[in-house]
Amino acid sequence: MAIHEGKEHHNHHNDSSHQPGTHEQKRVRIQNRYGEKLVGILHETGSKEVVIICHGFRSSKDRIPMVNLAAAFEKEGISAFRFDFAGNGESEGSFQYGNYRREADDLRAVVQHFQEEKRFVAALVGHSKGGNAVLLYASRDNDIQIIVNIAGRFNLERGIEGRLGKDFLEKIEQNGFIDIKNRRGS
Repeated sequence: MAIHEGKEHHNHHNDSSHQPGTHEQKRVRIQNRYGEKLVGILHETGSKEVVIICHGFRSSKDRIPMVNLAAAFEKEGISAFRFDFAGNGESEGSFQYGNYRREADDLRAVVQHFQEEKRFVAALVGHSKGGNAVLLYASRDNDIQIIVNIAGRFNLERGIEGRLGKDFLEKIEQNGFIDIKNRRGS
């Protein structure tokens, strides 16, 4: 389904390849290795290059930073893809706290999708928690040359203990749950 937002379109219906200069937004579904469908929006400019944009913690592809980043690349003639990690936004799966490896796996599925379509994935851009996902991906898969980490967390050792307190496991043992609503954390 292409979503057209009042932009000039020069698509020729008898030609399925993209013409340089065409601008449209297309909803794309990609299956991850766990059988969940990831939903994203491709800002299609007709370029062979595509940049993949990753959102942060409890965020989504539709939040302003991701939309603005995609629009900025689009303006430069580079296609951009912003998507929801599993358990976030429109994507399938249940929300998981932490679990960076799972997000790196989702990113792998997205990269492979575009590589199979003979597109060149020029860069991975991650905002906040997405910044950590792109770094983990890069350290593991090492097939994308440009990695952009925007405001990712830098002290991951603080981790869950820093957010929930040293005694978080005992509290879960005693009460069966822990209240994280009133805790401040980055």
